[in-house]
Amino acid sequence: MLSIARPRNQGKPIARMTLIQRYLFKQIAVPIVAACAALVGIGLLSQSLDQLEIIVERGQSVWIMVKLTLLALPQLLGVILPIGLFVGALVALTRLQREQELTAAFASGMTRWSVISPAARLAVIVTLVVLANNLFVQPWAQRTAREQTFAIRTDLAALLVQEGQFVQGPDGLTVYVQQIEQSGLMKNLFIYLDDGKAVSTWDASEARFGRIGGAPVLTMTEGSWQKYSSDGVLNFLSFDQYAFDLSPFTNSEETIRYKPADLSLTQLLNPSAQSLKRSTAGELLAEAHARLSSPLYALTGMALALSAIMGGAFSRTGYGGRIAKAAGVFLVIRIMGYGVVAASAWNGWLNIFQYLLPLGVAALALRLLFRALKPHRRRAWPLIDRLKARFA
Repeated sequence: MLSIARPRNQGKPIARMTLIQRYLFKQIAVPIVAACAALVGIGLLSQSLDQLEIIVERGQSVWIMVKLTLLALPQLLGVILPIGLFVGALVALTRLQREQELTAAFASGMTRWSVISPAARLAVIVTLVVLANNLFVQPWAQRTAREQTFAIRTDLAALLVQEGQFVQGPDGLTVYVQQIEQSGLMKNLFIYLDDGKAVSTWDASEARFGRIGGAPVLTMTEGSWQKYSSDGVLNFLSFDQYAFDLSPFTNSEETIRYKPADLSLTQLLNPSAQSLKRSTAGELLAEAHARLSSPLYALTGMALALSAIMGGAFSRTGYGGRIAKAAGVFLVIRIMGYGVVAASAWNGWLNIFQYLLPLGVAALALRLLFRALKPHRRRAWPLIDRLKARFA
């Protein structure tokens, strides 16, 4: 139980938190951190399951899967942190109210603003963290992930080689590898090439992908080459080492296509001609405003949580109804926010609502929170009162 202690300098603004406020800050922060950590864990698990394809179908290492999973995390944080703040704040405030620790704080002479100040500080901290993530970490992570995905998609080792299978490549190329070691070394390689004019085959005991002068090659050791000439004569050559040029089988014109989520805030507000070829100016501007406005939902979530628990009278039966209403409002507002972002791509004037929606709901929640202190006077209806008195 929270001990009652009258704070000093009551009624005067102070920058540092009092002992009671530090206690409330800790009690609210721990459930918030736990809720955010749980949601991050679920997000990482979901992303890792999606990335299993690069191991099963693309033949990439576990480290590549882990790298792509972690690079997807910053984009999830913009959604996860406000939700985790909302859930954690509800859990913490419900416990504090049920154990009457908030009542003890009010009884010590603390004002309502002094009591909710620790929660407000936490909301501001989460807002700043999400903002920094949206502006700096997310664009870098998305861009790096896009480049890594492009490298995987165009990786000849993944496209042409599958252990124990004949893989048909472009332009009449067929490759078979009996075994692929973890280091990338291939054992017992066979290559068949039919270019329409002649048929050539290569076999080697070992092979490895590499580059010579920037061009992709397949370096084979201890093997042989066979080719039928136009007059039906078989040409045979054995070699200790042979570099098979893979350049004719690569698409050198393919380039990375960056999406609006991969661009920095400066690139979104001042797009290049190349960016405008792939996305409209409205889409880029809507993405920029979404990054600046999405952190505001942390303030909205905290305001709704405070209003749900402290915006009414003490209830011994619990606060399930209020929590359900607050959760419903938060869910609806967040979905509406995504709708506003999509609509803003085609109507630029709607971008202002990306800010007004979360701030407006937060303001209404705080108004309900502070109005709870004022006594509610029954509206006077003289005629109805006289009728009640007459027929009583």
